Amino acid sequence: MNTLKKYIFLFLSFLIVFSCVKEPQKEVETTPVPPTNPTNPTNPTNPDTFNPTPYQLAIPTLFAQYILPPVIPSNNPTTVEGVALGRKLFFDPILSGNGTQSCASCHAPQFAFGESTTFSTGIDGIQGNRNAMPLFNMAWNWDNRFFWDGRANSIEAQAFGPVVNPIEMHNTWPNAVASLQSHAEYPNLFKAVFGTTNIDSVLVAKAIAQFERTLISGNSRFDQYLNGQISLTAQEIEGFNVFMAENRGDCFHCHGNAANPLWTDNLFHNNGLDATFSDLGLGAVTGNPADNGKFKTPSLRNLAYTAPYMHDGRFATLDEVINHYSEGLQNSPTVDPLLKYLNQGGVQLSVADKAALKSFLLSLSDDSFINNPDFQAP
Repeated sequence: MNTLKKYIFLFLSFLIVFSCVKEPQKEVETTPVPPTNPTNPTNPTNPDTFNPTPYQLAIPTLFAQYILPPVIPSNNPTTVEGVALGRKLFFDPILSGNGTQSCASCHAPQFAFGESTTFSTGIDGIQGNRNAMPLFNMAWNWDNRFFWDGRANSIEAQAFGPVVNPIEMHNTWPNAVASLQSHAEYPNLFKAVFGTTNIDSVLVAKAIAQFERTLISGNSRFDQYLNGQISLTAQEIEGFNVFMAENRGDCFHCHGNAANPLWTDNLFHNNGLDATFSDLGLGAVTGNPADNGKFKTPSLRNLAYTAPYMHDGRFATLDEVINHYSEGLQNSPTVDPLLKYLNQGGVQLSVADKAALKSFLLSLSDDSFINNPDFQAP
């Protein structure tokens, strides 16, 4: 217990100093507010038809205590009506080319808005080469780089791409918009959010992004422990100690600590999966060979629901993930220097340390998140 408190104090002190010198470059707001002129410019004669209600994000206590506010773009404030529309769109297969696949087909609530298969499969039965990333706490991605390879620069952009991807929903935006425009309900729902019945792809992506910003996970057993609500087991506490120790788990460099409730740095690393790369990851986006083999650090939250693991779903179990960092690291030109035990193949954890680390990692899973009725199909 004393060791855990010492870690929390030390890293909270570091975080306070760090946050004073590195502010996010994106505009942030703690409370979404409606536009200063709520009348849609395309419909100036009906000001009463467009008055969306500001939506207050349910920010967990530890988030408010330790980290910066979420990123809410000024041109897409979160509203009650917008979240409801985005939720409906997220679960509706109307956006796909043949009307069979929705966003939730690859990002299902029971899997923390991820998937249980190795690769995502589109409407034509074609598999991709990546495992769908779980979706939660996206509003705290201050660098605004999304997907495993960082190719989208906002949640809106992240929501935009799958509709037209030929191996995903395989539609065109004109066709998707036409389906929505001819729908009995959608034109009026868009009018309530954006002040116009003229639907376009930008408004669709904005609505989905509003819903995705509400997908907040912050009520795991470890959160409850830090909030003084429950006690952890001795094995879970020891697992945290393994996680934090540089000569044992050495996990905190990329995944944070008790003062970082995101459990990710939201950056890109080559974590020693391969000596050569069939998927360049970030390097394919930036064109910089120094970025080859780098992928976004996933959050360690909700690991109980998000198997298989890694960008390509190569590890079926959490034990395999732990074994990789313990004795399975592969060297390559861009491997992250934070992997200090690379030449030994990994940190060489004992059987007891592996079991403890797994116990701690599972304590970061949030059952209330995957069962939240507000996050299910409407």
